[in-house]
Amino acid sequence: MSPAPDRPGGALPPSPQVFAAYRYCEAVTERQARNFAYGIRLLPTARRQAMSALYAFSRRVDDIGDGPLEPEVKRARLEETRELLGRVRAGDVPEDSTDPVAVALADAARRFPIPLGGLDELIDGVLMDVRGRTYETWEELKEYCRCVAGAIGRLSLGVFGTVPGARDAERAPHYADTLGLALQLTNILRDVREDAEEGRTYLPRADLAAFGCAAGFDGGAPPPGADFAGLVRFEVRRARALFAEGLKLLPLLDRRSAACVSAMAGIYHRLLTRIARDPHAVLRGRVSLPAREKAWVALRGLSGLDTRRAARLTAGEGPR
Repeated sequence: MSPAPDRPGGALPPSPQVFAAYRYCEAVTERQARNFAYGIRLLPTARRQAMSALYAFSRRVDDIGDGPLEPEVKRARLEETRELLGRVRAGDVPEDSTDPVAVALADAARRFPIPLGGLDELIDGVLMDVRGRTYETWEELKEYCRCVAGAIGRLSLGVFGTVPGARDAERAPHYADTLGLALQLTNILRDVREDAEEGRTYLPRADLAAFGCAAGFDGGAPPPGADFAGLVRFEVRRARALFAEGLKLLPLLDRRSAACVSAMAGIYHRLLTRIARDPHAVLRGRVSLPAREKAWVALRGLSGLDTRRAARLTAGEGPR
């Protein structure tokens, strides 16, 4: 996969209608995905616009799944959204459409080799939520994480591309997918209490049982005698292993794309560190980073520090 230029194939700047559609998607991203927004600010304009279109479409899918509608209505809305994706794929979305997200996504798909099937996978993953699926093992949960997050990594790679001559470039989709799994598992740990309050449990039942947490969380507290801290630290180790594998993507990307990925991954990795330090914090409220710390992580990504570290680890050298 070659690098994705800022304006692929010498493409002209977006028309006023498309530019307005991108502005709408960027506003959605800034308002609803601050961690994601910190990363994509580091990208050239066309790539930032494409990533905001991907996010806005993904946000629409997630909002249907998380909304107050009845399950059968959610399923119908998700299938309507899949039909819209089909029109985007077929190039059947005019620039004067009243749906700015569809307009922006269609333009992004024309400019970049985005594997739009990843958005079908996202819809499949949200349908799992609507059906109230639970997961017996990590392998089952991994299937869900691949749909809702790994697919986003692969979609993003379509915007980023890889640098010419990069070693293991053919592994880039695997690394992008794995990094998505790491981010999603971090999300699951961070949102344990929120999800429990909504009647959802994502952590594998086998893991819950192993640490005495199979009875769930009542009022934000684990069952008596449970080793909740042990459960969280077990999942943290799994997430860290996923990060270690997924961050091998960084040396395969150009500087700006690597900075974007490094910033997003860095924010979530620091969240994971906070959770490991105080596992019960996730039962007291949402663990987050202050804006100043997020900005520091983004600056570190732009400096290339994490990219160079990932390159050393990929080459088999120890950390410095």
